[in-house]
Amino acid sequence: MDGMSIERASLVCGGALCGVENAQAELGRVVIDSRAVQPGDFFVAYKGERVDGHDYIASALARGAVCCLAERLPEGVRGPVLLVRDVQTALEQITAAYRETLRLPVIGITGSVGKTSAKEMIAAVLARRFRVLKTEANLNNQIGVPMTLSRITRAHEAAVVEMGISGFGEMRTLSRIAKPTLGVFTVIGHAHLEFLHDLNGVLRAKTEMLENMADNAWIAVNGDDPLLRDFPCKQRKLSFGLEEGNLLRAVDVAQTAGGTRCRIVGLGHEIAAEIPAFGKHMVYAALEGAAVGILLGMEDAEIAEGIRRFELVGRRAAVCDTGSLTLVDDSYNANPDSVKCGVDSLLTLPGRPVCILGDMLELGEGAAQMHFGVGRYAKERGAALVLSCGEYGAEIAEGAGESGRCFESAEALIAALPGLLQKGDAVLVKASRGARFERVSEAIKELVL
Repeated sequence: MDGMSIERASLVCGGALCGVENAQAELGRVVIDSRAVQPGDFFVAYKGERVDGHDYIASALARGAVCCLAERLPEGVRGPVLLVRDVQTALEQITAAYRETLRLPVIGITGSVGKTSAKEMIAAVLARRFRVLKTEANLNNQIGVPMTLSRITRAHEAAVVEMGISGFGEMRTLSRIAKPTLGVFTVIGHAHLEFLHDLNGVLRAKTEMLENMADNAWIAVNGDDPLLRDFPCKQRKLSFGLEEGNLLRAVDVAQTAGGTRCRIVGLGHEIAAEIPAFGKHMVYAALEGAAVGILLGMEDAEIAEGIRRFELVGRRAAVCDTGSLTLVDDSYNANPDSVKCGVDSLLTLPGRPVCILGDMLELGEGAAQMHFGVGRYAKERGAALVLSCGEYGAEIAEGAGESGRCFESAEALIAALPGLLQKGDAVLVKASRGARFERVSEAIKELVL
């Protein structure tokens, strides 16, 4: 954290310095795993359910941490340590103060679906002109956002910050720390309903971001989502989508052997987009990248090149030809909206469409009905087979009617695949990460039909 000294951090959070010989030393990036500490890092000792970071302060210092943030000083440790009442509160205060010193665009990304794809696409586009810092992996919560901000240096010219929440008030905290200068809202969908209750609750929680944004700031919103299209706000809206009426639209969308192709038009721009990834949701990611690029003054050619250089992260709609069939491995995450989008995209591929669907987590009281709904949706859209397992596997299969089949375990489902799949099939594997459906995807890759 350029310019954030140990002394300054202690003043910001009201902490006490122990064993600090050089209070003017600057804090580096925030690290919460002592094994990942590099010289100059700022180690934060969190106390978890199973591991207490305070037990690893000595190890962090030995690895070169410039200082540690802690609630107690372990026996035998002399410092340098910044002692505070609550490490989370102190970390938020320190990184918020650091954010105030930065003069660069900070793009805050939120939504129920597609945050990480949007983050990667926006960063790929902006990298054509700017030195960009982006959220690493899925560090998008009240620990991850401060970690991301701590990694911004004076050399960076833009920061792309993914912001994820599961309850009310969390986005208000994240945006108070990050203070986005530009916001991106991907979609308001059926995620975290266990805590947010309904779609209006999701919208209310996500749009807490705006409370810490300037009134004249731009926000890019998915105009195909009626909740995002219609909600009132002080900020200026740039709507994007596939439907007419959006300021920025994708037209002439087509799936190709290498991914997806479309034209992005509007606001005086026309961008020929070649997206090296599969699916309708990736068109929205390209629109998000284009919207941010346009708002930051980039040329059409730069934006098109950034979209072309986008790279998928994890198991998000990764398409591969196994030699026997086409596999769409989207086993990273799932909710009803993303599953339906995945089904729609699957049907654009040649071959008999087969959906292998697992549990969608954190849906609250309506979970059974929503699982039934995605099974029915897959059947009505034309899936030849809908295979499932898990806590709500029976509901998925029931919704799919005669096309559905539920198995008692993933192992049983995998064992049945050779007799159910056919050469040339197009197969979608989709579930929340906790369902561990990557096992199913890997088994399909090994099939010889």
